[in-house]
Amino acid sequence: MIGIPDRMMASVLVSPGRLEVRDVALPVMEPGDVLVELTAVGLCGSDVHFFEHGRVGDLVVESPLILGHEAAGVIAAVASAADEHRIGERVAIDPQRPCRWCPACRAGRSNLCERMRFPSAPPENGAFARYLAVPADAAHPLPETMSDDEGALLEPLSVGIAAVRKAGVVPGSRVLVAGAGPIGILTGAAARAFGAAVVVVADPVAARRDVALAHGATRAVDPAEVAELDGRMDAFVDASGARAAIAAGLRSLRGAGRAVLVGMGSATVDLDLFLLQSRELVVEGLFRYVDTWPLAIELVASGAVRVDDLVTARGGLDDLAGFFARNSDPDTMKFLVDPRVR
Repeated sequence: MIGIPDRMMASVLVSPGRLEVRDVALPVMEPGDVLVELTAVGLCGSDVHFFEHGRVGDLVVESPLILGHEAAGVIAAVASAADEHRIGERVAIDPQRPCRWCPACRAGRSNLCERMRFPSAPPENGAFARYLAVPADAAHPLPETMSDDEGALLEPLSVGIAAVRKAGVVPGSRVLVAGAGPIGILTGAAARAFGAAVVVVADPVAARRDVALAHGATRAVDPAEVAELDGRMDAFVDASGARAAIAAGLRSLRGAGRAVLVGMGSATVDLDLFLLQSRELVVEGLFRYVDTWPLAIELVASGAVRVDDLVTARGGLDDLAGFFARNSDPDTMKFLVDPRVR
């Protein structure tokens, strides 16, 4: 590949709590891939779990790993001559690499692929590096009006889009979102873009409630106030992972209401089975997304959803350790890394 080195700099998780910027081999493109020079990569909650605990659920870091999957950049090389015209194209990356032929993939649920390879999920290296190889159809062209930062934040927005789709949000819906981190904020914003008439976001931190209001929520409340919503909401999305928030959110639902659990928190929760049965509630989990990038791009490009003002700070690979340390600060939202910069 002309002009592209054989090696690159990357931030590597060596052990829980320990990052090193290392010189590593360039990713190898597979047939149908493009090689993206990354310009903006967001720090995700799952990255934080891997950094702090060395695992997320049954995904365990057993060897040095490059984290990061919220990414945008420029196509620098291609595996197929048919894609040569795309070199130099600015893109946002859907990080999933499904097998495309297992039962889940064939059923249109590629996010549940039995052989999924996902950057930053062990053992797949991720995007806190100069380059990332991805399937060509996972590199979505960005409009000229959108920044690379906005392109990287399409990934958390995609989670929000997937959540409100699964929750059945339609024009006029009444929606409760628990948790006002980036996912909760963007879930609320997506719900409003889908036409929800009422979007209530609950979070114990006043500053985060203010951010929710600035991004489309019609009301932002302390979790203690959720009790007054008993039986009034059509849909509930938990982006907190907190047991109390899930219990209160389920009780907020009317008969036949839908709950979608997104947040990573307690491994187990207690469910009021009589509530679920007597109101015939539908409770589902959410794991990533399917075919959300085209809509995410349209929502941001049209101004229906804002994402760039969620960025707390930007930096290079050497700044990543500090971003992890600051991530627990409730006044922070999203950190972005430009892997071209040390």
